[in-house]
Amino acid sequence: MLLMKSCTKATTAWLNTEEYKDLNFAREKLVINPAKACQPLGALLCALGVEGCLPFTHGSQGCTAYFRSTLSRHFREPVASVSDSMTEDSAVFGGQTNLIEGLKNAHALYKPKVIAIYTSCMAEVIGDDIKAYLGNAKQADAIPQEFPVALANTPSFKGSHITGYDTMLKGLIECLATPRQADKINDRLYVVPGFDTYTANLREYKRILKLMKAPFTLLPDNSDVFDAPNLGTYQLYPGGTPLTEMNDALNAAQYLFLQTFSSPTTSKYLDSLDVPVETISMPIGIAGMDKFVESVAKFTGADVPEEISFERGLAIDAMTDSHQYIHGKKFALFGDPDLLIGLVTFLLEMGGLPVHIVCTNSTPTFKKAMESLLASSPYGQEATLYAGKDLWHLRSLLVTEPVDMLLGDSHGKWAARDANIPLVRIGFPITDRVNIHRSPIVGYTGVINLITMIVNTFLDEVDRNSTEAHFEMMR
Repeated sequence: MLLMKSCTKATTAWLNTEEYKDLNFAREKLVINPAKACQPLGALLCALGVEGCLPFTHGSQGCTAYFRSTLSRHFREPVASVSDSMTEDSAVFGGQTNLIEGLKNAHALYKPKVIAIYTSCMAEVIGDDIKAYLGNAKQADAIPQEFPVALANTPSFKGSHITGYDTMLKGLIECLATPRQADKINDRLYVVPGFDTYTANLREYKRILKLMKAPFTLLPDNSDVFDAPNLGTYQLYPGGTPLTEMNDALNAAQYLFLQTFSSPTTSKYLDSLDVPVETISMPIGIAGMDKFVESVAKFTGADVPEEISFERGLAIDAMTDSHQYIHGKKFALFGDPDLLIGLVTFLLEMGGLPVHIVCTNSTPTFKKAMESLLASSPYGQEATLYAGKDLWHLRSLLVTEPVDMLLGDSHGKWAARDANIPLVRIGFPITDRVNIHRSPIVGYTGVINLITMIVNTFLDEVDRNSTEAHFEMMR
């Protein structure tokens, strides 16, 4: 036992060395704890944001259980989804029988207004043609001919959850929207939040858009799905973007995408149909939210309401009150591309120093955008973006090149503990804390919330580590 403890201690010490970090970063084939999920999870999240939509996994039941449990643990809400339960037989003979039977049962039992089919690894590896299978299902009267079914090919072995979100969104618009007609253009701004697991963010967008008197549609809108009130009864299909507004989606006056990297396929599809599209960064931080307000004001042609300017002033005041606690502090971050752009923008505004930035699902476009952002500020000069790296790479960075705080989801808690630094939980999934998704991190309110979380965590650390002589009332 003593020898085992000695070996464990020696191994742990070696894992914290520069020598091991070099070996860790030299690996090419092995991935350890990537900071991403798979495509079907993103497709499921997207589908649940449409009125009466039942997500349908063409794949194994175990995959669906993983998607549902991951989302349920983050939101602490039930997640409705079905599967056609492909097994070993399906892998050999194809999943058409499963899909047809599954569609028949889902339509009869759950009475959805639309079904969204997306694929998992098994179906993609064997090459199932879900479009052809759907046609055969309707010919077999498993579902009515006119019943809407959106399709998305979402192989888990490439891309990530944001890719699946994008593919499903395009599929839903293709399925439900009538063709664009010049004489039927509506007056609405269709706002696409992107892969966002903060229900409070979606509600914050809607609140600001209403204040600015913009006729809008949030697409998709799962805020009432993942944050439903407990009224004593269960609703299978609460909320979602109304189908009438989905039907009119291609006649939008304009689209405003609030994430640059989570919906490029949908954006290009709309652009190809001559639908006006504007894409901005996720409205985190003052500059990010300013751009959102400017874009909406340009659409409405009206002045920015005084209430919005007042909220901006409150955020600026909070930054002034608290900048000394963040200025000069070193941060490590991990997460999705759009979230990282927003968080780094915020840190640079506060004088924080982003040092290690890990993005498993990075793209060349994101890499260029992040490096440009970092180069634009004197506070970004120490930063390095680790594109395509995972959380085991991040651990090596934290123990060999220490920082003051880690920003990321719950999966970062082990690396933060090993490095003896605090973790502020931002992103997805957050499974070991409650109600974080119920406070926005976007908008001017989000600026205040981010300051509160980060600064108070620093101050908690100061108190926790203070000697008796320095355990002060004022910080």
